[in-house]
Amino acid sequence: MNPLDPVHAMRPGVLQLNALPPLSLYVHLPWCLKKCPYCDFNSHEFRSGDDAASTQDAYINALFADLEASLPLIWGRSIQTVFLGGGTPSLFDPEAINRLVGGIRARVRLAPDAEITMEANPGTFEKDRFKAFRQAGITRLSIGVQSFDNGHLKALGRVHDRDQALAAVTEAAQVFDTFNLDLMYALPGQTLAGLTQDIQTALAFAPPHISIYHLTIEPNTVFAKFPPTLPEDDLAYEMMDRITELTSAQGLSRYEVSAYAKPGHQCAHNLNYWQFGDYLGIGAGAHSKLSFAHRVVRQVRYREPALYMQQAMKGEPATQNTEVSRQDLPFEYMLNALRLREGFVLSDFVDRTGLAMTSIQKGLQEAERLKLIERDLHRVWPTERGFDFLSDLQALFLSETA
Repeated sequence: MNPLDPVHAMRPGVLQLNALPPLSLYVHLPWCLKKCPYCDFNSHEFRSGDDAASTQDAYINALFADLEASLPLIWGRSIQTVFLGGGTPSLFDPEAINRLVGGIRARVRLAPDAEITMEANPGTFEKDRFKAFRQAGITRLSIGVQSFDNGHLKALGRVHDRDQALAAVTEAAQVFDTFNLDLMYALPGQTLAGLTQDIQTALAFAPPHISIYHLTIEPNTVFAKFPPTLPEDDLAYEMMDRITELTSAQGLSRYEVSAYAKPGHQCAHNLNYWQFGDYLGIGAGAHSKLSFAHRVVRQVRYREPALYMQQAMKGEPATQNTEVSRQDLPFEYMLNALRLREGFVLSDFVDRTGLAMTSIQKGLQEAERLKLIERDLHRVWPTERGFDFLSDLQALFLSETA
């Protein structure tokens, strides 16, 4: 795959973007202690016989080579947020994370107040480890707790137990001004009382942000091959109502389908995704979405870590470079923007797709008829029914033509 040529990307085309959107950086660290049976992310088990320090060092070198090869595509643009995802980034030593963050700062222009998030797993926690990550430049930690119930953790294949989760969250709350707890609901055998206990345990730490995901069976996972029995839909809806009730009582607002935050603690990185901002993704299997004056381009990196590192060191980390078609842009925009409680500003659609409002008028009219959205002269936002049937709402824009 030939690298994306910046001159080619900037040539005249059918779109006309008035300005480029905010830009984020996503960094994928692909290793885990163990692959979870529900996970369809690009993650790979770290083999205990491997030299961890040597592997981390080589991988970070590849990330730097990837970033340097990508600089011509984002020249002159500031990075507003950075997100270290995985995999399990907290498997990397604090010294390695310090080198990675420092290397990023040396190569790109980071906004002075840039949010730098790192995903962490309680199974990799040891005392003062999170404090060391904070000292390495991480400003926000996202902890993959999933549940505080040992039975559910075992069923989910997690490598940590309740006590490790409690210890990890305790230190995160002491060290970070803002942090996130990742939880799951509608788990095999979970009751409404059990879900309530999980949420109350999480809220006892006064987290400024919680992400709560319905367990879904994804293709090409262990759960897809050996599906567990999940709660019925009616019970899952009851659970969602209980989650909203409990979080609201603690001052967390549901600002996105799966995200709850206190004022001032929304995840800036994810907000940029949902508002159809740009993001450069580096690392094994990472995805990018980059805008130019006359087109929007998506990239995908090589998935297998060893192959990715080999290609990145040659300056050719991407296995796919694809221009998003005019016909697909309305759906891609709505796939993100309609996840937000406040919806989107109509002028932002025009600015970030380069399309006219007429390209989504039919979909908006049908969504309003079905009571899935409300709108005024400036903004469109999903109703409660739209939130509950989000996939149906988004699908209304699949057949739009620009």
